[in-house]
Amino acid sequence: MCQNCPQPQGFLAELIDSGLLIDTGVDGLYGRSGLFEEVIARFDDLITRHGGQDGAEVVRFPPAMSRKHFEKSGYLKSFPQLAGTVHSFAGDERAHAELLHKVADGVDWTDGQISTEVVLTPAACYPLYPVVAKRGPLKADGALFDLQSYCFRHEPSKDPARMQLFRMREYVRFGTPEQVTEFRATWLERGQEMMASLGVPLNLDVANDPFFGRAGRMLANNQRDQRLKFELLIPIESEEKPTACLSFNYHQDHFGTTWGIQTAAGETAHTACVGFGMERVALALFKHHGYDVERWPASVRNVLWP
Repeated sequence: MCQNCPQPQGFLAELIDSGLLIDTGVDGLYGRSGLFEEVIARFDDLITRHGGQDGAEVVRFPPAMSRKHFEKSGYLKSFPQLAGTVHSFAGDERAHAELLHKVADGVDWTDGQISTEVVLTPAACYPLYPVVAKRGPLKADGALFDLQSYCFRHEPSKDPARMQLFRMREYVRFGTPEQVTEFRATWLERGQEMMASLGVPLNLDVANDPFFGRAGRMLANNQRDQRLKFELLIPIESEEKPTACLSFNYHQDHFGTTWGIQTAAGETAHTACVGFGMERVALALFKHHGYDVERWPASVRNVLWP
């Protein structure tokens, strides 16, 4: 650990002192204890108990995706500040020797790296859209997928709920506008019911994504005006700025148009998703119920350990 760097404070320091999180010396990048992982696994099971009966196709992607697909997705138009790319050494022996000298001298050695064909996955659903497009038109009842992936967003912070690498579970619905808006409405109710059973304070609010720049502010305003995104907020780092732990998103035909995904009737498909921030929910539980899970309220333990 860096000896001269500012030490963690507040909730983050408590999490590290209790052993739930393990400091790596990089803000937003932490190891997790077995207990922390157990709570996430229990919450993962709870999600499945609420959504598993819908018959979603289960798909699991690695935490990296095709750079070409990433570029086509339009992510860089909206969120360039969050993107993470993967670079690698491709030089000769002389370049290798220069690299080692730079490492030994403690100077930047990354200028000799070149971009690879993969980038870090920004959201669990992003690798899915080209896969669905390749399958051809949807069936009459559309399609539903169950995803989970580690995701990366470059926003280092000492807020433990704002990690750079974190897990996202998603249900993603493809179909007609009516099919996908019904899906989102169903999960707006389910999500609140599910989280209320965990005994944490909740607030559902309209929201927007962190679009970049002046044009991004217009996109954010439009997103809020059209009520395309809702978030289920739970106080974690502060009461004044509660953290989004679940999100409910209606993408309209954005991904359908981008990837050429069609309904059975030949129209551009609409999509919607519900996303669960796995680490954030675990943090909310520890924040509001304490670090000893054996002393959590019986009602909460009965939900997570049925």
